[in-house]
Amino acid sequence: MPAFHWWRTVFWLIPAISVYTLVLGAVSLASMLVDRRGHVAHGCARVWSRLILVTTGVRVHAGGGGHVEPGRSYVFVSNHQSIYDFPILITSIPFQLRILAKASLGAFPVLGWHLRYTGHLLVDRARTGRATLNRVGAMIRRGHSLIVFPEGTRSRDGRVGPFKRGLFLLAIDAGIPVVPVALSGTRHVMRKGRLTTCPGEVGIVLHEPLRTEGLARTDATRLAERARDIIAATVAEREGDPTDRVAPKDPAAKAGPRAASGAPGDVPAVTRGARRERTAGR
Repeated sequence: MPAFHWWRTVFWLIPAISVYTLVLGAVSLASMLVDRRGHVAHGCARVWSRLILVTTGVRVHAGGGGHVEPGRSYVFVSNHQSIYDFPILITSIPFQLRILAKASLGAFPVLGWHLRYTGHLLVDRARTGRATLNRVGAMIRRGHSLIVFPEGTRSRDGRVGPFKRGLFLLAIDAGIPVVPVALSGTRHVMRKGRLTTCPGEVGIVLHEPLRTEGLARTDATRLAERARDIIAATVAEREGDPTDRVAPKDPAAKAGPRAASGAPGDVPAVTRGARRERTAGR
């Protein structure tokens, strides 16, 4: 006999979320006729996400964020535990967020139109180059920020996997600060490979931005490692033993060039600052 939360998911949550998606999706698509910047669509996505969290019974505890400047563009990089991560991020980060998605999604009716015309970046990863950089520049001029999951896949056990360096190359080329975002507890809401969803409490911490000015493309590996270490330390602190939460690093990452000594946003300083913020907020 399936557990209670399976029945709750299938006969309550999925129908409710389907209604939210149809209604707000229609409004979002209609808004493209008058708002090509995608601000109305983003508002619909935030309402849709908040309704999902409330219906599921997910309570979000946010920390940090005092170092990000309203109106500025950032690349927010987050660990990835659950399909609930995106609703949590978009409701917790008060910026115009856009995602980096596979170009193949643009071929899907409705979804592809929505992504293409509301400022999201559809990228052919095999052909990233100047055209992608130009689109990032256009995104910055519109005042938008990017949210990405550098692990590339969801973690089953909460351990933070290696970060792909390509996203950090993009941030360095565009000169956009990188903001490490740590999510904790989200995998308990809906585990990878399972249909069941459960109520619960999750955490999100926005760390101090890591500046990209003055960095070369050869620094991308080091930047990715720094962001990952900051996020992994926070997840370990909030969820348990660091040896249980931090996945082995990519051996190739160790070959990355050393960042300038004393540069703002170095890992120890950021981690300590984040802990002071969390302690003060308790």
